[in-house]
Amino acid sequence: MMRSSLAGGNAPGKAERDFYARLTSHKILTIILLSLALLAVLGIALGLGSANISWEDFWQVFKGAVSPAPASQETGSKLARTVIINLRLPRALLATLAGCSLAGAGAMMQGILRNPLADPYILGISAGASFGAALAVVLGLGKLAGFTLAQGYVVVASAFTFGLLATFIIYGLASLRALAPETLVLAGVALGYLFSAGVSLLKYLSSHEELRELTLWLMGGLAGAKWQSLFLLFPVCLAALAFLWRSSWDLNALGAGEEVAANLGVNLGRLRRNGAVGASLLASATVTFTGIIGFVGLVAPHLGRFLVGSDHRYLIPASCLLGAILLLLADTLARTVASPIEIPVGVITSLIGVPFFLSLLFRERRRWWS
Repeated sequence: MMRSSLAGGNAPGKAERDFYARLTSHKILTIILLSLALLAVLGIALGLGSANISWEDFWQVFKGAVSPAPASQETGSKLARTVIINLRLPRALLATLAGCSLAGAGAMMQGILRNPLADPYILGISAGASFGAALAVVLGLGKLAGFTLAQGYVVVASAFTFGLLATFIIYGLASLRALAPETLVLAGVALGYLFSAGVSLLKYLSSHEELRELTLWLMGGLAGAKWQSLFLLFPVCLAALAFLWRSSWDLNALGAGEEVAANLGVNLGRLRRNGAVGASLLASATVTFTGIIGFVGLVAPHLGRFLVGSDHRYLIPASCLLGAILLLLADTLARTVASPIEIPVGVITSLIGVPFFLSLLFRERRRWWS
């Protein structure tokens, strides 16, 4: 009787462990499948475009990239190598990196603010970066650079600087109220309006050529992708994403409520400060090279929750992969749907994101007003 009683007492614990193991295996399998899907979408993005490149040439270029051969033995046509290696590959990798960064930042912002409608731009980061880019374009700072290479990065540096400046201003204002979530949001909205007014003023004062350049940047796009951009952006985004992923356990505790998290020893002020700065760094670094690309950071984390749940140990990687897939698909569509005319990728992501945002808004309306 005692043995059966003990067995009966141990059964629920074993069942719970088995259920947790199956659930964990499902999440890991989902992440693996998303990784394979990303590779497949990456291959599609490299194979499609306005230049007519056969799949045989594409395969030859791919084999040559995997196992480099001497110049005299290079396979594939010269056009195919130039288009794929110098144009499509850096653009596709930038889309992948930008999608990962924006989605990871979105998952972090929704976690620390406990707000399903939060995204990387909610703190006014995009508005600050836009103002920095507009200032560089209208004042002609790129033309003042002494050498050609610097001219292409003056706008980038200015946008990145003002994006970080917006972050630190918001953090300073929010510190006066102990970094409460509503304070972060309201401070970000107010600062966003301020920087947007500055952008409008600069557009009014700009010439036709400057206005065109600035408008194209604000619409978001990946046409200017270069290998140098990837070398600058990759280490920043990798370090920031790793830093955010380390906060997964604290975010899980915060998801159960602030009191629960505090009782478990989570420093809420430090978590929100580090999370906001990390997400802002990701968003500002990405925006400087791509312009304003909205809704990726909002849509991808929600799709990730649908697939792997709310455990941030799996949600952040899944969101990053989904963000990369979404932005790659959007950019491929922007390049090919009206070829040879290219649609700004920010327009495509908005067309996808707005219906999703409205459905989410109406779904949450009853909970907010009850």
